[in-house]
Amino acid sequence: YLRANHIQTFLQDKVELIKHSTVCRPQINFSWNKIKPNLYMSDFLEQYLPKALDNGHPGTKAHKAFATAIYDGTDAVMLSAETAIGSYPNESVEMMNKIIEKVENDPLYFNINEVRHVKAESTAEDAITESAKYVARIMSAKAVVTYTTSGSTALRAARERPDVPILSISPNLDTARRLSLVWGVHCVHTTDARNFKDMVLKAGKLAKKEKFAKKGDRVVITAGVPFGQSGATNVLRIASVDRY
Repeated sequence: YLRANHIQTFLQDKVELIKHSTVCRPQINFSWNKIKPNLYMSDFLEQYLPKALDNGHPGTKAHKAFATAIYDGTDAVMLSAETAIGSYPNESVEMMNKIIEKVENDPLYFNINEVRHVKAESTAEDAITESAKYVARIMSAKAVVTYTTSGSTALRAARERPDVPILSISPNLDTARRLSLVWGVHCVHTTDARNFKDMVLKAGKLAKKEKFAKKGDRVVITAGVPFGQSGATNVLRIASVDRY
């Protein structure tokens, strides 16, 4: 059993050192400029958690490995031995989550993402998804809502690392499941929009249902017309959810 004060001591004393390490230098070969998720897997935490039971200060390799992966732009981190056969499965996940939150709240994380930003290609899809990030920021929107069949629109949106969550709507169950590993994406499997009005109505209702927005909030919607056609993102809409 890893007590909460041990975790807190670990975070205060250790994670603050991350920004002074070499995390700014890419150490993992991520496909940042490609539209595909980046995953990082490790079993370091299980090796170092027992040390926290003795002195509250496990080694730094585990948290630095995870933190570096987050700074470098990974979409998801995965534990292996810890949650399968480890002695501290819950504590491992809790610690990993705290490290992720610590890093993503660091201004350095934001600056790295801005510097590493990949220039958009001259396509409607890239233009729309990049614009959605800045429109959401300027309009103080609560979420970017993406309609996607293949998942490519949601992947593009995640690559932009917007300031708000990405609510992805897909009629394809396999796509919805795959997108669960993508940074910032919460995917809902449902029927596709039938027309423009239905697109706005469905986005507003799901944003409220999934607790991303409430009455009076704005969301930024990206979709493709004609509806149901993969790879045709060409619409950006700012919508209010006050009437849903």
